[in-house]
Amino acid sequence: MSAAPDLRGRICLVAGASRGVGRGLARGLGEAGATVIVTARSSETGPRTEGRPETIEDTARAVDAAGGEGHHYLCDHTSERAVDTLVHWALRRFGRIDVAVSSVWGGNEGYDGERYADGAAWGTPFWRRSAEPLSDFFGGGPYPALLLARAVAPAMVSAKSGLLAFVSFDTGPGYLGDIFYDLTKATTNRLAFACAQELTPHGVTALAISPGFVRTERAIDIGHADRATESPLYAGRALAALAADPNVAAHAGGILHAGDLAAAYGFTDADGSRPPRFQIDSEEH
Repeated sequence: MSAAPDLRGRICLVAGASRGVGRGLARGLGEAGATVIVTARSSETGPRTEGRPETIEDTARAVDAAGGEGHHYLCDHTSERAVDTLVHWALRRFGRIDVAVSSVWGGNEGYDGERYADGAAWGTPFWRRSAEPLSDFFGGGPYPALLLARAVAPAMVSAKSGLLAFVSFDTGPGYLGDIFYDLTKATTNRLAFACAQELTPHGVTALAISPGFVRTERAIDIGHADRATESPLYAGRALAALAADPNVAAHAGGILHAGDLAAAYGFTDADGSRPPRFQIDSEEH
């Protein structure tokens, strides 16, 4: 790109934006001047996931500081009714939704860097662990993504435009090292593909974004910061570039790596570096 993306006047909704990649997505859209609705369960006025300090209000302020216009909305993205209510509110308030992205991810709740809440270590063979946590993984990733997609699709289809993105991790190159994590990300990737098949004829683009090993607040807390390859803002700048691209439909159904998009569009990470596509090594991502 010869210039930074210009998303002034665009209405964007980022689900799962209280921290991590979701906050990075919101900041990246804010840098481009977008109006960004940030949603999640953690708020200054209510409960916070796992008692963590980050909130949607923090993210809305970060959007403002980056140059955009941030708005926060408390939402449980595992509830179909709550998600429908959120989208109806957004449409009444702003008239449309140009970009919607699901960065909701509850699969790592209770994970301490080595073991999950049920005591199973990362990568424990499937025959040596209970299958019960799989429902939590799917309920904390693909299911919220589907709820958001079905809620925003009618307005986008009516407008014959829109970008619907899902934060995931590319499972194509190989196994991700943990059966629950791998199955969850593969499902999210397939969801993006399936949504693209049904939305593309209506002028709406659906795709998946695959960050690298991101230096999130959780990664820092569990001692994995030194293994991280990029900041949360890297994926945010990738999304902003896609949202500003008039030819974004060419990517419909794809799994797009932040590093590849940086090379194609010319943006950098927060520190000015340009990390390449992240290569899996069967460790946690």
